[in-house]
Amino acid sequence: MIEAELKARVHAPEAVMRQLEERATARVEVYRDTYYDRPDGSLEKAGEELRVRTVHGADGTRTVLTYKGAAVDEESGSKPEHETRVDDADQAHAILRGLGHVVLIAFEKRCRNYDFTAHGRRMLATLVRVPEIDGTFLEVETLVDEDDVPAALDDVRAVLAGLGIGAEDLTRETYTGAVAAQRR
Repeated sequence: MIEAELKARVHAPEAVMRQLEERATARVEVYRDTYYDRPDGSLEKAGEELRVRTVHGADGTRTVLTYKGAAVDEESGSKPEHETRVDDADQAHAILRGLGHVVLIAFEKRCRNYDFTAHGRRMLATLVRVPEIDGTFLEVETLVDEDDVPAALDDVRAVLAGLGIGAEDLTRETYTGAVAAQRR
């Protein structure tokens, strides 16, 4: 499946949050993300991602291993995504290190997740704050087959527009890149 996703900087986070709360109940979670690469940096160079994410929320803690392939849509950066839950975060990290991967970067994201249906699609809207980066971001995504990406992105844009987010607010800046820049 492809994660058809757009990300935007949010200038009025409280207003967007109120609108999202009319659609769904928020899941407030803290993500602890660790991104891995090969020692030669070839995953990052190819636009691929390998991540272990531990999520802390009201329902407990869970860990997810994710691989994202290179973007299939250059404008949005939408990527194929393969994800599975793992029982033991420490063991997932140990497996990746044992396979020769190295930590690229690790950081925390504070998220308010909203699951809802719009335009006949299951959508996930996430308001994101990364303590090391100024501002609030909004990600809206839906999982689709590759041939449905353009139509899905149109539906994502419509959701964003309904929340007062325009094309000028969209960004392709990655959290990994922004956090790395802050740490330099």
